[in-house]
Amino acid sequence: MVDYHGANNQSLYSAGEQQTYMEQENDWDRDLLLDPAWEKQQRKTFTAWCNSHLRKAGTQIENIEEDFRDGLKLMLLLEVISGERLPKPERGKMRVHKINNVNKALDFIASKGVKLVSIGAEEIVDGNAKMTLGMIWTIILRFAIQDISVEETSAKEGLLLWCQRKTAPYKNVNVQNFHISWKDGLAFNALIHRHRPELIDYDKLRKDDPVTNLNNAFEVAERYLDIPKMLDAEDIVNTARPDEKAIMTYVSSFYHAFSGAQKAETAANRICKVLAVNQENEHLMEDYEKLASDLLEWIRRTIPWLENRAPEKTMTEMQQKLEDFRDYRRVHKPPKVQEKCQLEINFNTLQTKLRLSNRPAFMPSEGRMVSDINGAWHKLEGAEKGYEEWLLNEIRRLERLDHLAEKFRQKAAIHESWTDGKETMLTQKDYETATLSEIKALLKKHEAFESDLAAHQDRVEQIAAIAQELNELDYYDSPSVNARCQKICEQWDALGSLTQNRRESLERTEKQLESIDELYLEYAKRAAPFNNWMEGAMEDLQDMFIVHNIEEIQGLITAHDQFKSTLPEANKEREAIQAIQAEVQKIAQYNGIKLAGNNPYTTITPQSIDKKWEKVRSQLVPQRDQALQEELARQQSNDHLRRQFANQANMIGPWIQNKMEEIGRISIEMNGTLEDQLTHLRQYEQSIIEYKPNIDQLEGDHQLIQEALIFDNKYTSYTMEHLRVGWEQLLTTIARTINEIENQILTRDAKGISQEQLHEYRTSFNHFDKDHSGVLQAEEFKACLISLGYDVENNKQGDAEFARIMGIVDPNNSGAVTFQAFIDFMSRETTDTDTADQVIASFKILAGDKNYITAEELRRELPPDQAEYCIARMAPYTGPDAVPGALDYMSFSTALYGESDL
Repeated sequence: MVDYHGANNQSLYSAGEQQTYMEQENDWDRDLLLDPAWEKQQRKTFTAWCNSHLRKAGTQIENIEEDFRDGLKLMLLLEVISGERLPKPERGKMRVHKINNVNKALDFIASKGVKLVSIGAEEIVDGNAKMTLGMIWTIILRFAIQDISVEETSAKEGLLLWCQRKTAPYKNVNVQNFHISWKDGLAFNALIHRHRPELIDYDKLRKDDPVTNLNNAFEVAERYLDIPKMLDAEDIVNTARPDEKAIMTYVSSFYHAFSGAQKAETAANRICKVLAVNQENEHLMEDYEKLASDLLEWIRRTIPWLENRAPEKTMTEMQQKLEDFRDYRRVHKPPKVQEKCQLEINFNTLQTKLRLSNRPAFMPSEGRMVSDINGAWHKLEGAEKGYEEWLLNEIRRLERLDHLAEKFRQKAAIHESWTDGKETMLTQKDYETATLSEIKALLKKHEAFESDLAAHQDRVEQIAAIAQELNELDYYDSPSVNARCQKICEQWDALGSLTQNRRESLERTEKQLESIDELYLEYAKRAAPFNNWMEGAMEDLQDMFIVHNIEEIQGLITAHDQFKSTLPEANKEREAIQAIQAEVQKIAQYNGIKLAGNNPYTTITPQSIDKKWEKVRSQLVPQRDQALQEELARQQSNDHLRRQFANQANMIGPWIQNKMEEIGRISIEMNGTLEDQLTHLRQYEQSIIEYKPNIDQLEGDHQLIQEALIFDNKYTSYTMEHLRVGWEQLLTTIARTINEIENQILTRDAKGISQEQLHEYRTSFNHFDKDHSGVLQAEEFKACLISLGYDVENNKQGDAEFARIMGIVDPNNSGAVTFQAFIDFMSRETTDTDTADQVIASFKILAGDKNYITAEELRRELPPDQAEYCIARMAPYTGPDAVPGALDYMSFSTALYGESDL
């Protein structure tokens, strides 16, 4: 006996497939031994199957184990089903001739990659039924079932999946195997009805009448489909478990009979896949357009608000504007920064998907390009920066205006208080009835008044200067300030005229007057300046002040200390003035003179001098001390805020710069697989996000500084604006870098690029990217191509090839090639994708080789949503063979890929 167990030296199939055959044959052996009824089914089925092929050669068999014993019909069967010629058979009648013929047949079977386990030529020649049936089952497996493939499954699983899909819509049919699932006959009828509905009235079949169902299917198949009757309905119904091999053999005949429909299904699957990609891409395009429109609309609404420079009248209103701006920076803008970054990522991902699916690049609608959004964003940030500077300047201006306005009111009130009653005094006629001494006293008093009047000239000028400055700074209450200033100036001019008139009147009578007491005169002359000095000191001690740093407040404290150092000398003058008054009283008492009331030369009494002196020494000076110390404490607190902000900013600024540099290095280095790099980058991104509380803390410190109206910081060169921009750039850069790796993974997986190829591409790219800019200039790219084996040397042919490649990787003629464009090109050079030609060929199959397709054909072959998708987008077919309702699938396929693909 010949053993063909190892006769597979020229096998065309893998060890896995061989193992499958071995397992199937072992199953056959065990099954046959378990149930003799199966042998009967297999005899009938296998005999009918063999005859369906032998009939093509004009012969057939009656007894399967007897008619193959001489090997002649066995060799003929193999030639018919394979379409190949076997060696010439031996025509002798001796046993050795028969064995040689059977061995030639078995050798041919083995040459097709089939291992024949325990089957030898002697068993076939001797008429061993078991071995003969096993051999025929092996032939059926190899030539009728092996090539059946549905969704990358094969053989038995592929045939079962095909049956399940074809019978899925039918009630009472549930194909799970090749034995009991077929006993009621409905599955056979469903297969026929699915492909030839006019042959069977499926709705009239009953599940409780399996014999009628089976005979109906067998008769229709034999009459109309040329599938011989291989099974008996009674045998199947009366067997607990019909023979799986017999059912598979019979069902495979249906598969081959309907192979044309299977081609249509394959074509439909290809079209569905292409349409699904196109639908997803259109959805991504719509999402991009909406997100871009929303972001541009937000920018359009926000810029006018930031460009509005209409000042408010009060500090409260301007501070509210500043608070609104802070809310914009903290609450409203950060989500838009994320939206902008996500928009760019979505755009890049969409373009990558379009390239990978061989589709034309996505061109957003006018005004919604990424560059348009970046331009609008740049304008927004320009308006934002100018707006913040304007707010701070306006707050400084209003602070200055409030200070000047309060100073104006204080000085005006003091002056108005001093001028109260002065016009009445200057217009009285007391000199007409006065004595000589009284006249002289009136004259001296008037001289003292003139001195006092001259001393107040500076205050009037200060009031006018402050009013002028308020006008220049556009103070909102300037009309009332101007009216009050005008009144003061007019009153001052009137006082000057009245003073001159009174002097002239007194001088006319001066010749008739005698000199008055020198002591009164001396008192008046010394008291008036001293009193004026005290009033000035009181005014200065009550004057408001504004400072912005420690140096300025320390300057005020030093000036105040200098003022206090003059108090002892002033006290001596006060005591000297009081001594004059005491001397007057002493002389009057000594000479028995009765004084006629107060000093005729002045209204300044010793009591008023002592009262003002006490107020200056005991009240105003301590109050001024306290105010200056409080301001010093405030400035020290402000300085602490500056240092606190600077310490944090001086750490965060270099940290952000360092992270930006590290991201640049990571994007250039190639450590591990793309997944490793992506994991590392995401961990790196998480570490950056976890740093966010430091930024938030710095924002809080910055808000404290602004609330304290601190406008400078000598301890750091970093501003909050610079750090915000740096932080946003850092988040955007890490997100873009992650997106680049994701796109590389997408490209690698879609194009079938190995990790080693991708590593080689990255190594070559980095080697020629000398400046680590992330792009290759034209000459660098040429050198890179040469290193990869491309013939682009400086000659006519090489220049043409290089121009062709540059047109692919740099369609915009920028002169630079990105890594993404580089790997896209390399993947296109080494991989294959679906093309417009393939899609057109698939549609042609569904259309039955016509140049057009109908809506009815699309709805029959494609899922409902994708069928309607095609119908809505296909133009009417206008060719010479057009019929009503014909659709142009060629133009539709071309549009999916762009004209350049055809």
